[in-house]
Amino acid sequence: MSGQAAGPEPAWCRLHPLSPVVRSGHGVLAVLAVVGVSSSTAAGHGWFDLAMPVAAAGAAALAAVIGWLVTRWRLEGLTLRIETGLLRRDSRQLPVARIQAVDVVRPFLARALGLAELRVRLAGSDDADGRLAYLTEQAAMDLRAQLLAAHHGLDPATPEPAERIALTVPAGRLAGSVLLSTSGAACVAVIVGLILSVVSPIGVAAVAGTLGWWLVSFVPLAWRRVSAQYGFTVAQSPDGIRIRRGLLGTVAETIPVPRVQAMRMVEPLLWRPMGWCRLEVDVAGSPGRDSADGGGRMRKALLPVGHPDEAAFLLRMVAGSAAPALSRPPRRACWKAPLSYHNLAAGHDGMVAVSVTGRLRRVTTWVPLAKAQSVRLVQGPLQRRLALATVHLDAAGQVRAEFRERPQAQARLLVHELAALSRNARRQGVVVQAASVASPVNAAQSEA
Repeated sequence: MSGQAAGPEPAWCRLHPLSPVVRSGHGVLAVLAVVGVSSSTAAGHGWFDLAMPVAAAGAAALAAVIGWLVTRWRLEGLTLRIETGLLRRDSRQLPVARIQAVDVVRPFLARALGLAELRVRLAGSDDADGRLAYLTEQAAMDLRAQLLAAHHGLDPATPEPAERIALTVPAGRLAGSVLLSTSGAACVAVIVGLILSVVSPIGVAAVAGTLGWWLVSFVPLAWRRVSAQYGFTVAQSPDGIRIRRGLLGTVAETIPVPRVQAMRMVEPLLWRPMGWCRLEVDVAGSPGRDSADGGGRMRKALLPVGHPDEAAFLLRMVAGSAAPALSRPPRRACWKAPLSYHNLAAGHDGMVAVSVTGRLRRVTTWVPLAKAQSVRLVQGPLQRRLALATVHLDAAGQVRAEFRERPQAQARLLVHELAALSRNARRQGVVVQAASVASPVNAAQSEA
């Protein structure tokens, strides 16, 4: 026989033995709470009334244990294999060459037990292709480092490269942004109304009822946002932009820069006196709980609340260059857009198109020309009378850069220019690349 015998196959690994506790813990606790309430309020009822929720909790726990028993994984050279299933076996092979990102998620119960979930995303996928829930935190971090090292053609034993912290959102600023949101402002207005009604008792009941309704709806939303975005930290790494966030449960996710389709800086009206803004990125085929547009694109917060100079720094990290110079539409455009004319501006260079729109809330949109899907000119009846037109540069989903209310001749030239620049950007492979820039001095880090 010619050739040498192949080496032994790597051993199969199982998830942590406490994984079933985490997977079924929330459901079991909810059922036990229902049982506790029922037993205290349903005196004289038969045991059967309490047996059903207990049986449901037992079934959930049993399903979690079976799921743990039939799940195994191993790293076979350049492929991560995950097998699961009891009656129908499901074997997933995840080539490390196609890995787009590896995220580490720690829900509250898993974090309390020192566990973490590993989520592997492949290029061209709209969801996490492989999930290992749960491993010890150290095992999850070690496996993540092995997968990323193999993806970059390095020895799997190569330690993960150090990340560079870009900025951190202070907790006080995050809480203030929630209070200055529309719901928060309405809640504050109702509280002020209640205080005023104490002086003049007329309408106390109506104001108190409105206050109660707003508190019931606003407090859970405010807590959810503060808890999810607490400790928001952005770091720069070779595999993309890393984000860590969370109070009770933590999330460590990576945004691959080449998958960024567009960026948006939003400046709500109530935030402007504080000089705050929010920076969002549209990521192709990215899972998560941020807003989605239903077109295989997820909008993620790259900066939940910050100052414009922080947003500009992050934009340079993602876009690789500073924003181009912007120009405003002619004065006659105020007849077409009287409420938004003061915000309208747009510009472009060879890499990106930028537009500013909005009436009360100012929105600045960046669309990389290499990601443009189409360029179109729109001209309504009033625009024709004013010799104006609007040029749309469409990216994936519903995001677009708008050159609104431009002179008609300029708009027609702009369509051909943007189309040519977009073709050239795609031909040369000018995609969004992370730039190596120095972190600015963030004086706001000291905010409470």
